[in-house]
Amino acid sequence: MITVHHLNNSRSQRVLWMLEELGVPYEIQRYERDPKTMLAPASLKKIHPLGKSPVITDGDLVVAESGAIIEYLAHTYGKDTLLPEGGGQAWLDYTYWLHYAEGSLMPPLVMRLVFQKVKTSPMPFFIKPVAKGIADKTNETFVGPMIKTHLDFVEAHLAKNTWFLGDKLSAADIQMSFPLEASVARGIVGKNRPHITAWVERVHARPAYQKALEKGGKYDFA
Repeated sequence: MITVHHLNNSRSQRVLWMLEELGVPYEIQRYERDPKTMLAPASLKKIHPLGKSPVITDGDLVVAESGAIIEYLAHTYGKDTLLPEGGGQAWLDYTYWLHYAEGSLMPPLVMRLVFQKVKTSPMPFFIKPVAKGIADKTNETFVGPMIKTHLDFVEAHLAKNTWFLGDKLSAADIQMSFPLEASVARGIVGKNRPHITAWVERVHARPAYQKALEKGGKYDFA
């Protein structure tokens, strides 16, 4: 039996969605973030030294890192369901989007979130204007343009494709779900990128996604 070590408001939600799409039985071991620091509890380090989520255990196997988990599940349990047929360009595209989600798209989104947190964090009143100015300038001149470039790229791709590999849902879509859901939820993506918005709506409409959300609980794109 697969156990998903599931941290609330985390990327492990897409692992639950993956398992629901595959129809693979699993159980959930729940962990809650510290309400003040929003960090994972120390108990997760008993499963993996980094104490991060998602992590799954499958018998004696421990698999960490969402991309590695998605690949493991796709190859072990997915067979022909969530993988591209054959090799060639389809397989390269699948591999690209699977790694692009965390390797290219998430870093600037995380940087934006960090600088937003800097602006609202407690600090001496005479430091606050300086910190806010640095955060705003960094987002304006560096992080913001980087995010725009990435989201314009994704929008152009989804303008020509229902899912990331064409007309069929794949594991690449599941891996891409977190950064795009977060972008919509945080107002980074709006009416100016209708194809990303429509893709997220298609994701949310899937019965397997809804079932995973029901089992996983509240999900605020932390």
